[in-house]
Amino acid sequence: MSNIDVIVPVYNEEKCLAKNIEKLRQFLIESMSSYSCRIVIVDNGSIDGTLAEARDISTLHPEVTFMHLDRKGRGHALREAWQKSSADIVSYMDADLSTELSDFPRLVSAIAQDGYDIAIGSRHLPSSRVKRSFKRKSLSGSYNLLLRTMFRTTFRDAQCGFKALRREVASKLIPLVKDQAWLFDTELLILAEKQGYSIKEIPVTWTEDMTSTVNIPQTVAEAIKCLVRLRKSWL
Repeated sequence: MSNIDVIVPVYNEEKCLAKNIEKLRQFLIESMSSYSCRIVIVDNGSIDGTLAEARDISTLHPEVTFMHLDRKGRGHALREAWQKSSADIVSYMDADLSTELSDFPRLVSAIAQDGYDIAIGSRHLPSSRVKRSFKRKSLSGSYNLLLRTMFRTTFRDAQCGFKALRREVASKLIPLVKDQAWLFDTELLILAEKQGYSIKEIPVTWTEDMTSTVNIPQTVAEAIKCLVRLRKSWL
């Protein structure tokens, strides 16, 4: 039986954390019984009651644990949690559960059964079902087109918050990734493809979180800066 760590990075998710973690926990019990699953909540310096909620949830359920980090950044959360994991497969999903949980078994089986090194959810496959604003859809499409142009990547969606890796692959790639925030995924996938690791894209059902507080102009600026840095490193 393969062991799976499901990492859930959180920042100020007090209002929805308990509900969403319970939904995830029940899904893993009912639909992933052939695996040994653990949920790891990683609090990225929340300033509300998120940390207390995470602590309470882990007290009630032994299959749920938590980590607290003082600094923000999804990349920082994944780096810390994946490096400390002893599971066969490490994964993560966004705390808002924008991606349907019913897609998770296919993500895992791509690694555990089909032999891929990395599996990623993709909102840009023909069979994916996505509900999002035109603005975000356009930005995402432009971003991934830019990746393919600059790096000749073959994957279509670098930033969907729904991924899984063999732990040994994560251990080799993480020390090479410099970004600690939103672009951690992009840099990791580019490095993985350049080094010959196999990546499987899984079509997903995905619904945009309309309460998201992502600063789009700032994120775009950081993305361009990171991509230019990566491009220079291969010149």
